[in-house]
Amino acid sequence: MSGYDIVAIIFLIIFIAGLWKIFDKAGHAGWKAIVPFLNIYIWLKIIKKPIWWYIFVLVPFINVFVILLMVVEILKCFGKESIGAQALGVIFPFFYIPYLGFSASEQYTDPEKRKKIKKGAMREWADAIIFAVVAATIIRTFFIEAYTIPTSSMEGSLLRGDFLFVSKVSYGPRVPMTPLSFPFVHHTLPLTSTTKSYLEWFSLPYYRYLGLNDIERYDAVVFNYPDGDTLSTVFQSNESYYSLARNNGRREVWNNKRKYGDITARPVDKRENYIKRCVGLPGDTLQVIDQEVFINGKPLENPKYAQFSYQVITDGSRLNSRLIDKLDIHEVVPTGNPGISYAYMNAEAAEKLIKTPIVKSVTRLRHPAGNPDDLKRIFPYNTNYGWSVDNFGPLYIPKAGASVEINPGNIDQYRRVIHAYEGHDLKVKDGKVLIDGIEQDSYTFEMDYYFMMGDNRHNSADSRYWGFVPENHIVGKAVFVWLSLNPDKSWFQGKIRWNKLFRVVK
Repeated sequence: MSGYDIVAIIFLIIFIAGLWKIFDKAGHAGWKAIVPFLNIYIWLKIIKKPIWWYIFVLVPFINVFVILLMVVEILKCFGKESIGAQALGVIFPFFYIPYLGFSASEQYTDPEKRKKIKKGAMREWADAIIFAVVAATIIRTFFIEAYTIPTSSMEGSLLRGDFLFVSKVSYGPRVPMTPLSFPFVHHTLPLTSTTKSYLEWFSLPYYRYLGLNDIERYDAVVFNYPDGDTLSTVFQSNESYYSLARNNGRREVWNNKRKYGDITARPVDKRENYIKRCVGLPGDTLQVIDQEVFINGKPLENPKYAQFSYQVITDGSRLNSRLIDKLDIHEVVPTGNPGISYAYMNAEAAEKLIKTPIVKSVTRLRHPAGNPDDLKRIFPYNTNYGWSVDNFGPLYIPKAGASVEINPGNIDQYRRVIHAYEGHDLKVKDGKVLIDGIEQDSYTFEMDYYFMMGDNRHNSADSRYWGFVPENHIVGKAVFVWLSLNPDKSWFQGKIRWNKLFRVVK
């Protein structure tokens, strides 16, 4: 049992003890506070709320709102009508409820006998806004949160412009590591481009509560961008600091502020949110051979709508938007020659496209091992490996408690794991690997790691480019798309993708 579990149990005991005393003050047997289901029924009787509220207490997500409303109603029974008192009660119920129960000076008043306080319109609005902010913050932190797909890396499964819900309870809600932050924004204050929305002087260690299930292969997972711990204020996460330094030199990136801005750092939970499909689990050995993924030596079936890049040659005609929409092709890159273009699409769309009268050939593009364009940008950034986006690995994916042999020849694969994610000093000197100053020939991992790939295999910045995703970077599971807007079309051109609404993420 972890420290967080112990603290949570202590808070729950203190809360129930406070509720016991409040039940006593309200004329009910205090022991009923420790009986599940009965305690909610008595609580509703004390605050004089209809029994049908009980139904909403049983509904996931909505029950959070209802319980917080019940806390506010209890506060009113003790004369706590001010905004400040109610805000404290909602934010710190594990302390405020026991205070009301155990304090001899705090007396319960039946709601029907309580003097009604008339609130002005401003007060009513303030109460509603404060309650909504607190409740929504709790829900989006621990239960479910809305996200938007900003790029085409997951097409054709998840489209650019999809609005989806991400479940935090699927893999277990993560305790906020930087809890002091502006509500409803991620890492930057509204109306600014670089002002941080959070305070770093107070932080919490990584901890994840028990979830409904573990991450499974093929899950669409939202996580914090692992390469986003350090970044340029100009490029942000569009190109990581490490990529900029590899391509332009560290001194250039740090000194040329006009081009790169300042170099800053972000804590884990404030790094950019990415969404990819999990293809490699902790303990797997992954390899990509000629675009086919192998796990532990066995071929892995591609997602149904996995896309690759194709060269399309026509009779000189340009591919028109009607044909593109009909075949469900989401992105076409034109060239200077109208008869040649490049398209990202799945195999089914390619088969249909080649049957079109104006099309002469449709050829899937391939990146052979040793491809010069890939050597410096593909993880682990060592040209001796010769890996490419289509020919990658074999690579062992770290599992907590598992050990691997390390040496100067393979240390690049685990350098970032050991140093950046697990916090050890790592040096390679005179043909020896030194961890925290001690020569080592093996390393035991402290966390689980995952290998993520986008469904749009030739247009996705994923684990092939920046390596493993640590377990403490996992945010949640994409579960449901409720709206889909085509960012390339206006409202009059059919911006809403009606056939893509209300679909389960697969």
